[in-house]
Amino acid sequence: MSKHLSAFLTMAIACGSCSPVLSETTAIPANESKGFATLNESSLRSDLLFVASDRLAGRMSLQPGDDEAIRWIADQFSKAGLSPVVAGADGKPSYLQSFELIEYRPDRAVSTVTLTRGGQQTVWHAPEAFGYFKDQVDITAPVVFAGFGITAPELDYDDYKGIDAKGKIVFVFDHEPQEDDPRSIFNGTGNTRYATARVKLLNAQAHGAVALVVVAEPNRKHLTNAERSARIGGSVTRAVPIPSQAIAADELHIPAVLVLDPVAAALLGTSGTTGSELQSAIDKDLTSQSRELRDTTLTLHLRNTSERRGVTSNVAALLEGSDPKLRSETILISAHHDHDGTASCSEGKGGIDENGKATPAGPDCLQVWHGADDNGSGTVGVVNLARAFAANGVRPKRSILFVVFASEERGLLGAYWMAAHPLRPLATTRAMINFDMIGRDEQASPQTDGLIQIPADTTNRLNLIGALYSPDYDQVVKEENARVGLVLDDRFDHENALNVFFRSDQFPFVLKNVPAFWWFTGFHPDYHHITDTVEKIDYAKMRKILELAYLTAWHFADSAETPRFVANPMPANAVAR
Repeated sequence: MSKHLSAFLTMAIACGSCSPVLSETTAIPANESKGFATLNESSLRSDLLFVASDRLAGRMSLQPGDDEAIRWIADQFSKAGLSPVVAGADGKPSYLQSFELIEYRPDRAVSTVTLTRGGQQTVWHAPEAFGYFKDQVDITAPVVFAGFGITAPELDYDDYKGIDAKGKIVFVFDHEPQEDDPRSIFNGTGNTRYATARVKLLNAQAHGAVALVVVAEPNRKHLTNAERSARIGGSVTRAVPIPSQAIAADELHIPAVLVLDPVAAALLGTSGTTGSELQSAIDKDLTSQSRELRDTTLTLHLRNTSERRGVTSNVAALLEGSDPKLRSETILISAHHDHDGTASCSEGKGGIDENGKATPAGPDCLQVWHGADDNGSGTVGVVNLARAFAANGVRPKRSILFVVFASEERGLLGAYWMAAHPLRPLATTRAMINFDMIGRDEQASPQTDGLIQIPADTTNRLNLIGALYSPDYDQVVKEENARVGLVLDDRFDHENALNVFFRSDQFPFVLKNVPAFWWFTGFHPDYHHITDTVEKIDYAKMRKILELAYLTAWHFADSAETPRFVANPMPANAVAR
């Protein structure tokens, strides 16, 4: 996550999409130079050849390959001389923050959503209405409509004002109001923290609701989340779907159900209005349209075909700061280690080896989702930065916590766990650099076609996501980029179709008011396909990104000023209520 640039070569760095003009005499500060010099392409290539190899079998969460990745990361932190920060089950210091997951497969054939009205029942199955939850669910309750399901006191907006959700099922629109209005208080055309389903679920739960029903906005100008995901292919279209996972002791304990437009229309059948009219009224002036839905009761019957428990781990290590007072403050550098595992080859088709070459089909043939870019690149990036800081000798004033999260692909689970159970206080965590896919050039793909414009040349481009929540952080990265020369891009902070802001491990920390950016080189046709392999990685570009991250982390960790967090990032031309 990041957005950085400042006042050095003012004209060259005036725009985040411009490449700064570098001077060959731009020197790395002496106290940072030794570690900086250790960052090299050979080490990145060697590490990634292992992390994205067949041996690790796609690093599926709760599978042996990912467990081996966890052990490898911990071993690299130990060899670098970094300190463990977790009290293990045996009471000894450990690099592993372990936690329990429930893995389950929803039963689409058996699960139902039933509307009872006027003594009549209407029963829906997938795909018209479908829910995911780690436990069996049988809930019957009346329904209330709560707009977009948002409570944002800093924006003077509350969809729950004037309604009683206690003991009821809450029905809401996805995303947030006015998302196509650049003057909206909800970050113009970008997303805020309130647009994602988990935040809506937690808000419904806080208001006493027993479940949440979500429908895509009736007046949307983009694909639904399900439609967008279906475009990805690869992992999404596997013959046997990847199992869902949930944190066993999650703070969230109510289920969500997703419904299609015809179901939403039926739910609003006694309201005297339509979903389109309700959204238009909210978008017009942000006036609440929430209401009880007369004679509307839903029964949620959710079942899973299988459930099992397992333990995974975040891997964390500390470089303690040099200043006796400031070492209690933290800079976080992170990535995630899991990916999408393996699957049996389809009949007549072979697999792909670690070099991207075809292998013949056979009874033991496996397709491997190597995840070289996603997120082998981020994993080895964190490891190489940890080595660089440890090798530098001179340490910055604040401490740096290096973390590689578990189970990101199943819903940012490791990051949510650490955000809820921090290893160091979040109140004094000053900034977070999160790597997720930092090894490729952004290219057009079915997922992005028609939804976001991709620049013609992305060979030197780094996307930084989250700047509107910390302009100070953005400024620092831009200043340090004068020494590196990447093209910095903020497009993903201003779009609402791809939901990028919510899709990596920085987001749980943004919810905790930590200045946190996702550093990202963009989507490409190999995203979540078995063709995301090591020979396609641009190691020179990856090294430059890590050089920028090294300098930026040093700045955060050593400077008197630290980035501020902005809770309500309204555009300058926002129209207040």
